[in-house]
Amino acid sequence: MNPLLDALRRIVGANHVLTDGDLSAYEQDWRKRARGKALAVVRPGNTSEVAAVVKACAQAGASIVPQGGNTSMVVGAVPDASGTQLVLSLQRMNTVRAVDAANLTVTADAGCVLQNLQEAADRAGYLFPLSLAAEGSCTIGGNLGTNAGGTQVVRYGNARDLCLGLEVVTAQGEVWDGLSGLRKDNTGYDLRDLFIGSEGTLGIITAATLKLYPRPTVRLTAWAALPSLDAAVALLGLAHTHLGAGLTGFEVMGQFALSLVGRHMPQLRVPFLGNPAAPYCVLIENSDHESEAHARAQFERLLELALAQGCASDAVVAESLAQARQLWHIRESIPLAQAEEGLNIKHDISIPVSRIPAFCATTDALLQREIPGVRLVNFGHLGDGNLHYNVQAPEGGDAAAFLRDREAQVNTLVFDSVLAFGGSISAEHGIGSLKVDKLPHYKSPVALGLMRAIKQALDPQGILNPGRVVRG
Repeated sequence: MNPLLDALRRIVGANHVLTDGDLSAYEQDWRKRARGKALAVVRPGNTSEVAAVVKACAQAGASIVPQGGNTSMVVGAVPDASGTQLVLSLQRMNTVRAVDAANLTVTADAGCVLQNLQEAADRAGYLFPLSLAAEGSCTIGGNLGTNAGGTQVVRYGNARDLCLGLEVVTAQGEVWDGLSGLRKDNTGYDLRDLFIGSEGTLGIITAATLKLYPRPTVRLTAWAALPSLDAAVALLGLAHTHLGAGLTGFEVMGQFALSLVGRHMPQLRVPFLGNPAAPYCVLIENSDHESEAHARAQFERLLELALAQGCASDAVVAESLAQARQLWHIRESIPLAQAEEGLNIKHDISIPVSRIPAFCATTDALLQREIPGVRLVNFGHLGDGNLHYNVQAPEGGDAAAFLRDREAQVNTLVFDSVLAFGGSISAEHGIGSLKVDKLPHYKSPVALGLMRAIKQALDPQGILNPGRVVRG
């Protein structure tokens, strides 16, 4: 008998303390990079139960791994192999608690799936703009825990910018109710922003109050072929000038990334695929609250200027919502196509937008020199400077062996270049356990010291998601 497990069964019910059977959905990470072994998977049904579970674990000195949709890209939400850690799954806490139309806010449990929240907002006549490829699986708690980004950041910001308040269970099992939907509250330290992006290492987010926006009257989408990354940056500048706040998406995609979609998903018709004069393409979204005629005229003027000034060599505009969704589906299929091609080395980096062309030229050449034939899957959110700068094995090579033998070398080459160009080694995926030992090389000692001090103050026992973000 295990006294802790007995206590947890009394708190959440025996059916919600899982110790037997296939627990791979909780113990294996999204990318299948790691498989751990949990002492148990505990599934509380409300905040009071989360608090009681944490208090019991604190008394027993047991580590807790908070988990939402288990879609972490950096092995941040699965247990280690020791068999001593509890997975605290928030999947039962999935309710949209309330929509406050007058305050333009929605309050939801942390286990609410992002897509369900988007749909609840839409039914109420509003927009919740956070949008990710994993939105059918990821949860609001995880989105906030990693300060998720996605495709709408250029207009609406990261998850942090969309959050007005949190409910959090501390490492001691206390509940902080900070769910107020206030847009102004200057009464001391901003605890909300402390927990957002902390990856469950400082407290467990159990609910959030989030911003809603009026639904746009019209959304227009275009796909443009570009001669270079410099042209992409120039086109982005034109888009800011001519669309203003209407610019809601600006995604860049290299031809090799698109070729993988064409190879593994031939049913998707990729515009300008294989065009040697267009090494990059961009997907632009314009959302407007004016008339469709006004928005379309504004959009077409932008594309005319882009073609005239050589920023783009060709462009197509979606003529229907279905066509727009098809274009976005192509963009969102790049990670799936890359997975079909084989294991790869992923990077989620941010660079000042003005320096992205030079960064890519320098780093592309460096990787080709050190690993001849290496293939670069470069795509991402150019509008906010976030690239998914991924590295695939040479054609015909052993992808698993490439990952095993080259990952450390490639990461060092890329991260050193990121640092040289004034960037960050993690833009929207977090640190997790994959980057925890890299962080000291790319974060200032002063910043790391402050982060460790905060961790020690809020979680002195070190029981919350140990081995993630910072080590003790």
